[in-house]
Amino acid sequence: MTISSATAKIGRTLADSVPYWPERVKPPKGSPNVLVVLFDDVGFSDFGCYGSPIKTPTIDALAAEGLRYTGFHTTAMCSTTRAALLTGRNHHSVGMGCLANFDSGVPGYRGKIAREAGTLPEMLRAEGYGTYMVGKWHATPLSQVGARGPFDGWPLGRGFNRYYGFMDAETDHYSPELVRDNTPIDAPGHFPDGYHLTADLVDESIRFVADHIADAPDQPWLLWLALGACHAPHQAPKEIIESYDAVFADGWDVERERRLERQKALGIVPPETQMPPRNDGVKPWADHSPDEQRVFTRLQSAFAGMLDHADRQLARLVSFLEEAGVKDDTLILVLSDNGASQEGGPLGFVNAMGPYNMKFEPMPEKLANIENIGGPDSHSNFPHGWAMASNTPLRRYKQNTHGGGIRDPLVISWKNGIAARGETRDQFAHASDFTPTLLDMLGLTSPDVIAGVPQMPIEGVSFATSITDPAAPSKASPQYFEMFGHRGLWKDGWKAVAFHPPGAPFDGDRWELYHLDADFSETQDLAEQEPERLKALVDEWWTQAERCNVLPLDDRFGPRFAENALRHQGHRKTFVFHKGMGHLPGDCAPDVRSRSYFIEADVNLGEGDEGVLIAHGDATSGYSLFVRDGLLHHTLNVGGLRTTVSSDQQIAPGRRKLGVRVIQDDGRHFTLTIDGQPAGELSTHLGFMTLISWSGLDIGRDRGSAVGDYAHPFTFTGALRTVTVTMDADQDLDGDAIGEAEMARQ
Repeated sequence: MTISSATAKIGRTLADSVPYWPERVKPPKGSPNVLVVLFDDVGFSDFGCYGSPIKTPTIDALAAEGLRYTGFHTTAMCSTTRAALLTGRNHHSVGMGCLANFDSGVPGYRGKIAREAGTLPEMLRAEGYGTYMVGKWHATPLSQVGARGPFDGWPLGRGFNRYYGFMDAETDHYSPELVRDNTPIDAPGHFPDGYHLTADLVDESIRFVADHIADAPDQPWLLWLALGACHAPHQAPKEIIESYDAVFADGWDVERERRLERQKALGIVPPETQMPPRNDGVKPWADHSPDEQRVFTRLQSAFAGMLDHADRQLARLVSFLEEAGVKDDTLILVLSDNGASQEGGPLGFVNAMGPYNMKFEPMPEKLANIENIGGPDSHSNFPHGWAMASNTPLRRYKQNTHGGGIRDPLVISWKNGIAARGETRDQFAHASDFTPTLLDMLGLTSPDVIAGVPQMPIEGVSFATSITDPAAPSKASPQYFEMFGHRGLWKDGWKAVAFHPPGAPFDGDRWELYHLDADFSETQDLAEQEPERLKALVDEWWTQAERCNVLPLDDRFGPRFAENALRHQGHRKTFVFHKGMGHLPGDCAPDVRSRSYFIEADVNLGEGDEGVLIAHGDATSGYSLFVRDGLLHHTLNVGGLRTTVSSDQQIAPGRRKLGVRVIQDDGRHFTLTIDGQPAGELSTHLGFMTLISWSGLDIGRDRGSAVGDYAHPFTFTGALRTVTVTMDADQDLDGDAIGEAEMARQ
């Protein structure tokens, strides 16, 4: 057969068959782009257009050309709200009853979104949308975010075409744990270069959209931008932080009153709204000393600076959309995942890493480090008095099912699709209503099958009619709430709610009753006046709880985390890390907390070789084994306090085994070893009691902000073969302390 006849035969074969490259699915004509901007731990009143003095002109401008919802509700935590937003179902129903950090082994608490619960990007991709995600995911178990996956619960496994962000609940904004698609990567910059994660996330958002427009200008897109702001650590440029010191110098009591007055003037709350009493444990501002007030003010300024900085970055994204000519045809939604966080406690933190490992932060130390707040050497969080102000005029905080935990801002703007300009809507809406509303606005329906998996029913209901009709009644009824045993139920403008003290019998919880249509801030408890109505709502809560896999109720903090760690690493006692491995997330790294262990590196060392052999953590907490000036060193970093032991002898060139043996008894005893022989020792009361770091592990370098007193990455210049970590069986973890530390991370 000649070449020409063979070519002709191939051509006829192809012409008679289905094309190998399928055409793009064509979305409905006129379909808008969708931009979702999801903030983290931002309270009900924190946007300027919701009553705050924090500068958010970009968000305010979007609200001025669109709508602000005052009855939008979330689930009180981040993983759970994200699951409800993405799927249109209740979070327990899809297996995310609590956090992605653990799997409790029962259907409602697997820590991973069920395949039967399709996500918004899966739905829109099937309709021809390009789907992109940037930022925080935190919707798959952290034990599954290592190099082996599985990747079915990662963003690309749940419908996004591209991903750039971080998988955990939080990350350091100057030294973030970044992933591109399914691969960990180094941050593209560092603090001395002016790097900040929020700006980086917006850069990537612009890139994704620009690439999409270049490749498929007629195809609409979904961009899900989930910012780390304003989850702790609160980090922002120093000049922005300092600009807020004067704004908040009068304290949280005055600030709450100011915000409430602004909210009434803006129409965010009814004129008759009452301010509830201070939350439990919050002292009057005047009862704090001048030094405390100064520290607390700066901690609040760091939170405000982070939000201000994020708004400035969002302005760049909106400006790009305008320059690209797509902004008016883009449906933009800006919201928060839960109320402001109470995890800073009564005094806040400059570096939260220390106190969780018994390295406490007395007020004089906080004051001495006040200029570090918001910078790369801090892991700050504000005191709960400022979180209370963020949630004005609502009670309690994130984690709780009172208004402060679950009522959040929602701005919707679509220049060519929403005629209303600058109006408010007070209809009840829930995170599970988010996807049904978007589908309704786009003229789409949820599929019955996704990737061959039959889908569970959508549980949320669209509130799209409220966009054009301010008086449209809410179709949502009833809606339950549950988080760590705190419970609530909304129905027809009434709310039953119970605060649950951890460890207390559930039957002993006191249910409160509020008529939210007449009592926005939950100040008039009508439980005694209307016991029959309360009983009916509580009975309804149990009905919904059974239907949506809320049961069995579980209020345990520490045991959940401890059980999950044991289930993941089990009885594994040895980790061998080879040269060439990539970054290892903290939850997949050796668990050396509260135990004895031995680390040994197999190296070939030449004259003058130096660098890091293994490092886990960052400048705020962690450990590092390294060679410098011909000596072996080990640094223990607890809350920024570095304790270093150095070898008492030079390391001879050649193939060497360099290690550190850590013995746990009443304190910690560190012994350096060279070729198995002791070479220096040190004892300290410090150690990793509840956490090592929320940054991960590397060998042959220290990839993030430096654990030790060297300039990162301090890459090892010798030949590194392996690093072996061997752990003893004497681990003794304090579950309650771990629970407290982990909750500060969420």
